[in-house]
Amino acid sequence: MAPLKVIGAGFGRTGTEGLRAALNMLGHKTHHMRQFWEDQELNPDEFYEAYIHRDQADWDKLYANYDAAVDWPTVAFYKDLVAKYPDAKVILTVRSAESWYKSVKNTIYRASTTGLRAPEGSRMASFIRMATTIPIDGLLVDTEAFADEERMKKIYLSHIEDVKKTVPPERLLIMELGEGWARMCNFLGKEVPTEPYPRTNSSEEFEKMINVFESNPETATLPDGCWSN
Repeated sequence: MAPLKVIGAGFGRTGTEGLRAALNMLGHKTHHMRQFWEDQELNPDEFYEAYIHRDQADWDKLYANYDAAVDWPTVAFYKDLVAKYPDAKVILTVRSAESWYKSVKNTIYRASTTGLRAPEGSRMASFIRMATTIPIDGLLVDTEAFADEERMKKIYLSHIEDVKKTVPPERLLIMELGEGWARMCNFLGKEVPTEPYPRTNSSEEFEKMINVFESNPETATLPDGCWSN
């Protein structure tokens, strides 16, 4: 299905799950971190290797079944993808640095530091390695680094400025968390759906996933409801 038509450049916990659902409602098939649980054809090792060896990455192969991609690991590759797919539009989801840090601390950071274990060579082990290495270059599992709130907020804000400098303005839409359909649909040349813009993956829903990890660190699957649809 590649080439990608839409690239999400916003960090996780800036509304990326809602954006995924919204893009799917507009007719796209959207890659997101959750797809590693839902699409067994995706290989976490291939994304990890792409992160380590950017110059050897086969982006068309990695995103073969998708025409849009948001959230990590895509965020780490946004410069490569913007260059690879010159016709793709880029959506940067944002929120205040303070609310972003608080949200990550209560969700992704907790999920990343629960001491997950998995048999060596298993798909779960591959996922853990990818998911704890790529987001913010592994800082989500570095307890000392993540505890430095000002440093983390600076990294977040620097990323936003980097995207603004990298992506040509005519290809970039900056969306605030909580925004609806209007500007996005205009940007993508789509009609505004009659359904409300999706509001998903709240902190409460993420809590379900964390509880699964903490109760069974060797889990290989997630029960229904850990990702909101």
